[in-house]
Amino acid sequence: MNTRPGNDPADADALRPGEALAAGVEDTAAEPELPEAAEDEGAEPELPEATRQRIVHLTAQTLPALRRDELPMPLRKVAKFAPKQRARLGGSTIAAQLAADPAFRATIAAKVVEGTGELGAAVAAGHPPAAADPVEVAALAYLTRPEGWLDLLDAAGAAVRVKDADAAVSAQLAEAQQLVAHAEHDRAIAEREAEKLRVELSELRTEVVDLRASNRGLAKELRETSRREQKAADSLAAERGRLNKAGEDHKVEVRRLRQELEQARKALEQARHGARDARALNDARLWLLLETIGEAAQGLRRELALEPAEKTPADLIGGTIADLPGPSGTAAARGLDADDPSRLDDLLALPKAHLVVDGYNVTMRGYKELSLEQQRARLIRGMSGLAAQTGAETTIVFDGAERMHGLPPAPRGVRVLFSRKGETADEVIRALVRAEPNGRPVIVISSDKEVADGTRRHGAYPLSSDTLLRRLSRA
Repeated sequence: MNTRPGNDPADADALRPGEALAAGVEDTAAEPELPEAAEDEGAEPELPEATRQRIVHLTAQTLPALRRDELPMPLRKVAKFAPKQRARLGGSTIAAQLAADPAFRATIAAKVVEGTGELGAAVAAGHPPAAADPVEVAALAYLTRPEGWLDLLDAAGAAVRVKDADAAVSAQLAEAQQLVAHAEHDRAIAEREAEKLRVELSELRTEVVDLRASNRGLAKELRETSRREQKAADSLAAERGRLNKAGEDHKVEVRRLRQELEQARKALEQARHGARDARALNDARLWLLLETIGEAAQGLRRELALEPAEKTPADLIGGTIADLPGPSGTAAARGLDADDPSRLDDLLALPKAHLVVDGYNVTMRGYKELSLEQQRARLIRGMSGLAAQTGAETTIVFDGAERMHGLPPAPRGVRVLFSRKGETADEVIRALVRAEPNGRPVIVISSDKEVADGTRRHGAYPLSSDTLLRRLSRA
């Protein structure tokens, strides 16, 4: 079917006599069958679809060129549509108006003939050119209606049908060619797939051969494994027999060892009874030896005519600490750290115990809110009471470049020392501990770890300052 540029196959509807459709509705219904030839001049012929669309399109293009009084009432609204929307939305109204209004059709024909030039004039004269488009000729003939215009319509319809038939044949031929191309493509694909399958089959055959060879190897390995398993089972049975015999031997050995252990227990019990008897004998010998030593010490004191010493080593340290030699060697550790005041009481109860106190270390932990003078006075008063209760020799050491003046006299049983220039109270305390003879209990009160460790190495019993403070608060 032949259409002009800009024509839309859906632009127009069939021209039916007496038909008037609302503007904006497109009629796509099938055409009603009419007789091939009109019996009278007023009958509308059956138009081919292409011819009908071309007539509507030519009319829609011409509507804006008409005056308002030349436009039928139904088409005035259609004439205001946009050019592209006019034929599509008003096609039914245009077709109905052309069929029902000959005057309007004649007006449109005049405008169309004027716009189409020589072709329109030739068709209006009834002599269309042989080379003209049959659809265009049929549309112009329908509008101008020259003599023989129905024959022109029939010729246009025949030409359109031939063209449609040619197009259908061409489409079928193209489809057949496409089917042949698809068939060739499918055949090529099938050949490639067949070649691929042949290659895969060859590979599978090779793989089957390899699997058969591998299967033979695995069967051989299985036989070897079975033989090894049988050999291992025989070895396991033999090992179990050996283990059973070893278990029996072990049981016998355990019974023998138990008998020996029982004999050893009996021997140990006998040894314990003998040890108790020997310890009783040693205790008797030790008591007799101590009695002998005591009597010998009394005799030696009478023979040497030793008078009681007026000074102790601590008195000498307080006077000439720099010239006092310390004992050679290191005494064995005499005690352990303890913060319980009862531990201090136990140590002070030992014969000839010497209590050495790091003065400011104690007062700073117990009375740091007081002045130094008040701290010293409070500690000395407390220590005088403790010395009176225990009878132990008591020495309090304070840091000081020289002796403090204006101090009250030290109470009985309490010695108050101040470190000299260039030395500390810690050094005086260590010198006091070193000056004491091995065997005398010396108790050092200080929370300074260096003081505690140093005096412990020389045989003293270090206790914390908190221990003394709790003991004094209890008193």
